[in-house]
Amino acid sequence: MNKVFYLCVALVVLSAWNYRDDHKRGFVDVAGIDSLTKPGDNFFRYVNGRWYDTAKIASDQSGVGSYSFMNIPQKQLLQNILDSVSKTRNNMGSVEQKVGDFYASGMDMATINQRGYQPIKPILARIDAINNIPSLIKFVTAELKRGNRSVISFSIYPDNKNSSINIAHVSQTGIGLPERDYYFKTDSSTLLIQQAYKKYIHTLFQLTGSDVASATKDADVTYSIEKQNAASHKTNIELRDVNANYHKIAVASISKTQTNIGWGSLLTDLGATTDSIDMAQPAYYDKLNEQLKSISINDWKIYLKASTLENYAETLSKPFVDASFEFSKVLSGQAKQKSRRQIMTENVDGYLGQALGQLYVKRYFNEDAKKRVLALVNNLQKSFENRINHLDWMSDSTKQKAKEKLYAITKKLGYPDKWRNYDKVQINRTKYFENILSLNQNDYNFELAKLNKPVDKTEWGTTPSTVTAYYNPSFNEVVFPAGILQFPYFDFSADDAINYGGIGMVIGHEMTHAFDDQGAQFDKDGNVKNWWTKEDYQKFREKTKQLADLYGSFTVLDTVHIKGALTLGENTADNGGIAIAYDAFKMTEQGKGSVKIDGFTPDQRFFLSIARIWRVKTRDAFLRTYVNTNPHSPAMWRVNGPLMNFAPFYKAFNVQPDDKNYKPENQRVKIW
Repeated sequence: MNKVFYLCVALVVLSAWNYRDDHKRGFVDVAGIDSLTKPGDNFFRYVNGRWYDTAKIASDQSGVGSYSFMNIPQKQLLQNILDSVSKTRNNMGSVEQKVGDFYASGMDMATINQRGYQPIKPILARIDAINNIPSLIKFVTAELKRGNRSVISFSIYPDNKNSSINIAHVSQTGIGLPERDYYFKTDSSTLLIQQAYKKYIHTLFQLTGSDVASATKDADVTYSIEKQNAASHKTNIELRDVNANYHKIAVASISKTQTNIGWGSLLTDLGATTDSIDMAQPAYYDKLNEQLKSISINDWKIYLKASTLENYAETLSKPFVDASFEFSKVLSGQAKQKSRRQIMTENVDGYLGQALGQLYVKRYFNEDAKKRVLALVNNLQKSFENRINHLDWMSDSTKQKAKEKLYAITKKLGYPDKWRNYDKVQINRTKYFENILSLNQNDYNFELAKLNKPVDKTEWGTTPSTVTAYYNPSFNEVVFPAGILQFPYFDFSADDAINYGGIGMVIGHEMTHAFDDQGAQFDKDGNVKNWWTKEDYQKFREKTKQLADLYGSFTVLDTVHIKGALTLGENTADNGGIAIAYDAFKMTEQGKGSVKIDGFTPDQRFFLSIARIWRVKTRDAFLRTYVNTNPHSPAMWRVNGPLMNFAPFYKAFNVQPDDKNYKPENQRVKIW
C-alpha cells in the first residue's frame, strides 16, 4: 500500500457563467433547481436537475461541473501566467525562467514532432543490451530514478509506526491497466478496455519500427507478463487495510529470500542506504522474484520496451500522443484530446507545481481568505469536539484520546510557509524530453534526500493552485490550498449558510478522515497505534460496516453499484463532514435565525450549498472506471447518501416516509 493520503481530489469551481449566475441569485442557483423532483426523492437532482439536463460536456473532457474536472476559469488563470512568462526573457535560473521555458518547450510541437521517438532510442538500445537478470535490474533502477517505473515501485515517506522518520517503501506495480481486476473480469465493458490496451501496446511497437506480426506478438507477451504481475496484486479494497500493507523487513532477510531481485545491489544502485524497508505487498515481490527466472530475458526485454514506450508516449511526437489518447478515451469516454495549452498547463503544475504556485499566489490569492477560513476551521474543530462529547457509543477514555487527536491536527491554508526550490533543475527551452528527465531526476533526488531523516511536517503534498483538500494521517494535518478558497466553496460575499455548506463541509470532511476506518488507526502523532478500548473499536467497526452496506446498495449505472468497502473512508468523511459543518453553522447568527434569502431558510440554504458543490455530470465510460478505481462515491451519492442519514435535513425539507430516499430513524447510520 502506498502512503495513506486522503485527497478530496480536484474539488473544482465551475465555469465563469455559472459563477456570475449564482452571484445574481444570492449564491443559490434558483434557476437550476428541478422543482418537479421532491427533495426527499433525490436531493442532488432537486438542486442540480435543470443544470444537469442542459449542461454540455466538452468533447475534450470526460465530465463537466465541479469535483474532479478542472474548470475553465482556474485553468485560464494558470494559462495567463504561463503565456506571460513563456514570452518574456527571464533571468536564468529564476522561477519565471524555469516555468516559462518548460511550458514553451512543451508547446513547441514542431520540434517535438521532428524528433519523433529519437529521444528514447538510447533507452531502447540499453534494453537491447540486457543479457541477464542483474543487468535487467540495473536497467530498472537506473530508469526508476528518471521517472520510468516498471517492476519496482520505490518511495520515501514516514514510517507508519514511527511517523517522525522517513523510511524506504516498496509496493506492488508492474501493470498498465488501472488495477488488477481489469485483467481478470470478463464483462463486455472490461473486455473492450483489455482490447483497447493491447491495441495501444501494439501501436507503440509499430511506431518504433516493428512490423504488424512482431508488434502483435510483442503486445501479447507484454500483456501476459502484466497479467501475471496483476495476479499477485492485492485489490483496491485490500489495499485499504493499513496493518496488512505494512511489512518492515530487514534488507539482509529479503536478500536471502528474494535472491533474483538482489536487494542489496538494487538499493545501492538507487543510492538508498538503509538496512530495512517497508515492503507493503510482499506477495508481489515474491512473485517477481520467481518470474525473473521463469520468464525469458528476451520476453522481459519486450515488456520493458512496452513499459518504457507507455511511460514516455505523451512526451514524444504526435503519433505517440495520439496512441495514448486513443486508449485513455476508452476509460474516460472523452471524445477529443485537450488542447496543447491545457496539457502543458497541467504538466507545468505537475512538474513545477510550487514554482507555478508562487506565481499564482502572488497574482491571484486573497490573503484575507486565510484568516476567514482559519476561523471556520477552528469553529468546526469545536463543533467536532462537541459531537464527540455527546456520542452514545464511545467511552469517556476513548473520547479523551479522540479529542487529543482532534486538537493536535495541523492546519495548512493557502500555500506553504517555505517554498520548494528547483535550483538543481536545468530547463532548456528547446528540449522538452530532456526537461522531463531533468525534472524527474530532481524529484527522485529530492525524495531520496529524506531517507532516514526526520520528517519535515511543513512540507505540502499538493500545489497551491490546485482546487483540492486533503488529510494526511502520518502528519495528522488538514490542508486547504489557495485554489479551493473560492466560490462555490468559499466567498467573502456569501452568507454563512453558503460558506458552511461549502468549504465548511469540506473542512469537516477532512477532519473526519482522522477518524474514518483508516485514519482512526493512527494516533495524534501520526503513528499506527491503537488508542481505542476494545469495546469502542468493535462498536466503531459495526457502524462502519453499516455504512459500507448502505453505499453498496446504491446503483450507479445499470447493474454497477458503488463499492461500499472501497469508498468507506470517503463516505464516513462525507457523513461526518456534513454533520460537523451543520453544528458549526448553527453557532452563527444566521444559523440561529430564520430569515429567508431567495425564499429559502438558513438551514435549506446550507443543504442547497452542499448539493451545489458536488454539481457534476460525467460520461458513462468515465463513471464505470471511476466506480472501479476511485475511493470517492459518485457526486450524486456524496449528496444523497449522507443526507438520508441526517435528521436536520429531513426537518429542513419536510422529508416524509413515502419519499424515495427516506430512511426510518433506526436505520440511519450515525458514526460521528
